[in-house]
This record gives sequence, C-alpha cells and structure tokens, in this order.
Amino acid sequence: MADNPNPDLDIPETVTPAEKPKKKGVKRRIFLAGSALLVGGGIFGVWWTDSSAKAKANALIGGAGKQAFGSVMTIAEDDTVTVFSPHIDFGQGSHTALGQMLADELDADWGKVVIEQAPADLAFANAALAKGFLPTMAGETLAGLIPDAVIGMMARSMPLMITGGSSAIRFTGEIAMRRTGAAVRAALIAEAADRLGVPESELTTADSVVTHAKSGKSLRYGELAAGAAERSLSSDPVLKTREQWKLIGKPVPRRDIPAKVDGSAVYGIDFTLPDMRVATIAAAPVRGGTLESVDEAPALAVKGVEKVVKLPDAVIVVAKGYWPATKGLAALSPKFTDGGHGAMSTPAIYAAQDKLRKGGKPDNEAGDGDVDAAFASAGAKTVEAEYRVPFLHHAMMEPFALTGHFKDGTLTIWGGLQDPLSTRARAAKAAGLEMDQVVFNPMIMGGGFGRRFPDIVEIIDQIALLAKQVPYPVKLVWSREEEVRHGSYRPQSSAGLKASLQSGQITGFRMDYAQSGNAEGEVPFIYKIPATSRRHFAYQSNQIDGPWRSVNATQIGFYTESFMDELALAAGEDPYKFRRRHLPEGSRHLKALDEVAKRSGWGTPLPEGVGRGIAIVESFDTIVAEVVEVALKDDGSPKVLKAFAVVDCGTTINPLNAEAQIMGGLIMGLSSAIGEQVTLDKGAVVESNFGDYPILKLADAPPAVDVIFIASGAKTGGIGEPGLPPASPALANALASLTGKRIRTLPILTQAKA
Repeated sequence: MADNPNPDLDIPETVTPAEKPKKKGVKRRIFLAGSALLVGGGIFGVWWTDSSAKAKANALIGGAGKQAFGSVMTIAEDDTVTVFSPHIDFGQGSHTALGQMLADELDADWGKVVIEQAPADLAFANAALAKGFLPTMAGETLAGLIPDAVIGMMARSMPLMITGGSSAIRFTGEIAMRRTGAAVRAALIAEAADRLGVPESELTTADSVVTHAKSGKSLRYGELAAGAAERSLSSDPVLKTREQWKLIGKPVPRRDIPAKVDGSAVYGIDFTLPDMRVATIAAAPVRGGTLESVDEAPALAVKGVEKVVKLPDAVIVVAKGYWPATKGLAALSPKFTDGGHGAMSTPAIYAAQDKLRKGGKPDNEAGDGDVDAAFASAGAKTVEAEYRVPFLHHAMMEPFALTGHFKDGTLTIWGGLQDPLSTRARAAKAAGLEMDQVVFNPMIMGGGFGRRFPDIVEIIDQIALLAKQVPYPVKLVWSREEEVRHGSYRPQSSAGLKASLQSGQITGFRMDYAQSGNAEGEVPFIYKIPATSRRHFAYQSNQIDGPWRSVNATQIGFYTESFMDELALAAGEDPYKFRRRHLPEGSRHLKALDEVAKRSGWGTPLPEGVGRGIAIVESFDTIVAEVVEVALKDDGSPKVLKAFAVVDCGTTINPLNAEAQIMGGLIMGLSSAIGEQVTLDKGAVVESNFGDYPILKLADAPPAVDVIFIASGAKTGGIGEPGLPPASPALANALASLTGKRIRTLPILTQAKA
C-alpha cells in the first residue's frame, strides 16, 4: 500500500502506483519535460529536431498539388486551405473556431477552408499548448527565454497532443493558428510582389487572392503556394487588429454538425472492419482487485463466442457480435479479490478526509496575510462551515469502444480519445512494442469531459493486449455498467471554511480542503481580502480520480461561493452587494457581477415560492457570473426556472458556439449538483447506469438560459469549461434563499430527502 501521509490518522488504505496509473497533468508534464530537456538531456537528443518534424509533417499532409506550411495547414492549387487541428473536436466546436482564427489572418475564402484532424504523429505534437502553459509553470521570464524550436522538442518528448483544459482557442488558436495564418499571408504577399514586380505595400489580400489595385492584376493563393512554401515564415508576424477581423467574432455555423444530424458521422462504437470480432469485459468490482479464477466453459457454450481472455484484473469475452459477447460474459462467474480495499466506503472517505484536515499537515498552501491574527482580532465575528462533494462520473453518452488489429508487427487502433499521441505511447507500452509500431486513428466521440485522457483509460491497455491474441480486427466495447463502475471520477472532496468579519467586511478567509489533486494555480481567489489561506490536504482512495469538466474549479467554486453567501447572511447584507464590496473597483470580475445582476433583475420582487442565487468563478482565464431562479417540485426537489450567465473570456471567437458551451456547462453543473454522485460500498462503486446515476432530463432543465459576453479585450480565455463552476453554488444559494436551508453537501436530492 502507498504510504499514508499521516500515519497517526485512521485513513482507509490507498492504492500503490502499480494498481493505479499515476495521473500526469499537462502542466506538470511540460515542466518536467522542459527541465530534462534544458538541464539533463541536451536539446538535440529528444525525438527530432524542429526542422525534422516539419519535414515529416510536410510528407504526411503535403504532396502533389498542395503545399504544407509546417504542421498546421496546406494550400492546394485550387485554393483549398486545409487546417489541421491537433485537438479532437468532440462537440465543443473547436475545429470550426480554430479554422476561423487561421482563415481570418490568412484572408482565405471561408468557403474553400477545410478543417481536418491532425494525424497522430509526433510531427504534430502541440508546441503551442506547451508554450501556452509554460509561463504558469516556469514563470513569464524563464518561459520567454526558451526558443520555439526547443518548446517544439519538449512537446514531442512528452508527447503532447491533448484536448482539455479549455486550451484549444486560448493557446493553439492564438499561438499557432492566428500566427501561422498571418505568417503565410505575408509569405504569399512577398511571393506575389516578386512575381508582379511591385512593392509589397501596394498589395492587398481577400478571399484567397492577392491583388495589385494599380495594375488590376491578381494572383490566387493556389498559384502562389509553391513559392510561398519555400520562404521562411515569420515567427512574430503582424496580426490583424480587432477592427480588421472578418471571421473572428462571427457566428459561423459549425462544420461538424451536418454529419451528426444526417447520421453519416462515425463514432468509435459504430466503427466496423471486415471479419471484425466484438468483445466486452468485466473487471474486478473493487478497483485494485485481481482475477482469482473463472470457468470459461459457460461462455464458450454460447453460440458465437470464440474466446475468453483472462487479464490480471478482468475477463474478456470475444465473439462474432456484441450480443453473443454480452451473453457469454453474463454466463461467467469470475471470482475477484478486493485488493485489500474492501473497507473503503463513501462515509469512510469523508471521515478520513475530516481527520486529515483537522489533524494532518497540508501539502500546499496559498494566500497572503496573517489569517490567524485576523480571526483573533478583537471584535471579529467568525463564521465556520464544512462542505462535501461526491465522486462524479463523466456520464458520456458513448461508452468506450476501441478497435484494434495487430498485423505484421504493427498494432493499429481506432477510437475516440483526448490525446492521440499518448494513446500510442500507452498502447505501445502495454503491447510491448515501440511507439512507431503503433498507429492510432482518432475518431469523433460521444462526449468526453476529461474522461478520455489516455493516462486514466485502461481500455487502451486492454485492447492492446487483446489485439495480440486475436487473429482478426477486434472491437472492445465497455457496457454502460462497466463504464459507470470503472470510471475516472471527479475527486470526492471535503472542505472546512472559516472567515472573520468586522464592520461587514471579511478580514480573514481560510479554506482547508482534502482530496486528490491540488487546485492552486487553476482556480484564482478573486476577492480582495487582507488575509487569505487555501490549504490542500492530499488524500487518495482506491479510485482513479481524473479531470472532470472544469477540473477543480467545480468543487472550489461551490465551496467558496456558497460560503460567500453564508458570510453575507452573517453580515446582514445582500449577497450581490456583499460580493461587490470585496471585488477590486473597476475589475473585470466586478463588471461581470454587475452585468449578471442587471440582466437577472437582481433585487426585484420574485413570485411566491421562487428563490434567486448568485455566484461568480474565474477558471481557465475566463470569468463567469451566474444567477439562478429556482422553485420546489411537489417531492421537494429543485426545479430551475431561469438561469443567467455573463461571460468575460476576453475575445469570443464564435458567439454561437461559445453560447452553446456556456449553456452546456451551466446545465451540466446543475445536473451534477442536483442528483449525481458515485458512492462506494465495500470498496466497489454502487451505481451502474442512468437509473441510479440520474443526469438532468430535458423536462427539468431551465426553459430559459440567458447568456451574454463582455468584450473586455483581455487575453483570450477558455470557453468549454468555465460555464460550469458557478452553477452549483448559484443553485444552492437560491435554495437557501427560498427555504432557509443551507446545502453544504451535494447532491441536493440527498438533502431534500433527508
């Protein structure tokens, strides 16, 4: 068992690294890779040089009739511009937005722009992502000293191709797409100037054409591409100003929607190959347990079943179709150990976290000022509260389904995951192969929300091992029950909060929280308070905890914003006005808060039986303030009537899509707060499907959601995740206003029935 960080406390045993894959956050990976690159390994010993990577990318996406510009785009002779996204688009609309950003700077004809998924090759490792995260990890000064070529090698050494952290637009879009578009446009102008024998300053671009107005001559991008591709691209091109944008900020229809509407889109669970077999799996009910024994005969007696494969912690049935595989699996009675985790339960985890927070030592602390002195100050009124949030499942509509085929020494995999390069690396390790012996074909996916990161996805190991044992292509499908009971969950977490008040002002604020994963650096503390402290106490159960939409901002937002309402009540002040006084004058936060109060009619009379709550959270460089109006149904459960969101993400690339993302995040936040939870009993997950893991139904979703964006001109922030964190505290605050009962433990339905 792993070392208990506080051996004097009675904490349920945690798992060893061998039992539980270690999570590697992208920021940590960048920092460690960069350190090794700069200090230990030398800059030319990691995978390839930058020039070699560009040559490989050109070979993969260039060719007859089209010219490649790095790993980002090609221009064909017919003026078609193909943009290659290193991010997976699984419904967040990033492909369209990234295409908009590049095409706008390029002055391309949008009707001739195609956006494709970049190949899962190291040449397409996302250097822009590494460059975007580096300042947070290494500091602005050090990050600014590292050449782009070295950052590219860092990205390939990790390897880095993730989709997550609301990073596609704010990092890849701003750093790679806009700059590449602008640099290629400059190269096209330079090529045209040479061909026409005119100064570059006399040339203009629009709709994939370079024009010389004085002579009336023009050249198409397709005519100029070959020559432009031979030129060196500027690493710091002049970008358009906001007033010059033609596509950025416009509500462009998403390119992925038609295929999803007409049914032509192919997901991993739809994928087929000739002679393909289908398999399904049952893993040890208690994570960390192992397979003791299984009699294969009952499964092999089922018509269509061909093979039973035993893994250290699971059993797989392979058949000619999913139905016989499912019947064969149901016929088995495998015996599993509990791996020593049979005493693990939801109450035991909360109890252990409580002891850890009150008697252990924090592994991280952030804040300013002397909090204890503020609490002890004469005349200070102190308020304390404890909060709890459960494990949460991602509840993807499409369960895992990966297809693998091992042939002629090469393992080929098809499926939807959030990091194609790390998928190749993990599959290679599991199969005992080199990375260049593994091919991964990324596919669209029916939901992700952080669940499909390869370092927490065991099905990659399973399909890699299975494919080497089956002489046909084989698709491994996890049932819904398997996916729910063996997820990578948002951490079960608990927090103790304490604050001091004097003359209605917060003078000291402390939050002690226990969970896996430290939230510092991810969730800024936005309030202006003389003394603050946020202390993290590391706790790990036997479960795999993984990033969940908005990562730690969801629980930290619930704790902080719920407690702010409690402090407002203790101060005898309106929650909105109380927040106002603790936000810096003229700040973006204050403007967002004021705007959501205005739009929601804060302070105006409500109908009888309706409550109103407010919350504001910053995450992923985006500020979101939300107001929720709620009533109670006959069974005491909440019914959200209206929701309002005001968003400052700096620049909104595609308002239509951004609005959809904020709405989706807000509703997902309401759903998780109202009824979702994953619980443990005797070490195993209790829930198994939507029957006992209820997500918000359409009938219970707010019929009206008002979303507005503030164009602050700040740096571009994320959009896929920040709409979620304020939803749960806004709802809890609305219920407290309506009923007088404070919700400190989620989900709400467990409190309504208590």
